[in-house]
Amino acid sequence: DEPTGNLDSRSGQEVLGLLGRAVRQMDRTVVMVTHDPVAAAHADEVLFLADGRLVDRMESPTADKVLDRMKAFEVRT
Repeated sequence: DEPTGNLDSRSGQEVLGLLGRAVRQMDRTVVMVTHDPVAAAHADEVLFLADGRLVDRMESPTADKVLDRMKAFEVRT
């Protein structure tokens, strides 16, 4: 849950790099919960939740795409 939330940007990047290496080198799955589109962009797939329900998904995310999708959800509420 928010693995980079209380970290400075350099430390946050190190944590995201460590998680990425764990996935690739140790054949692991990481489930990360975040509101940070930059952190979410490190994922292979992003799932969007609203009120505890899956409302959308995105493969090969970028920070800009995630942010745009998040903004679209804000407009609907």
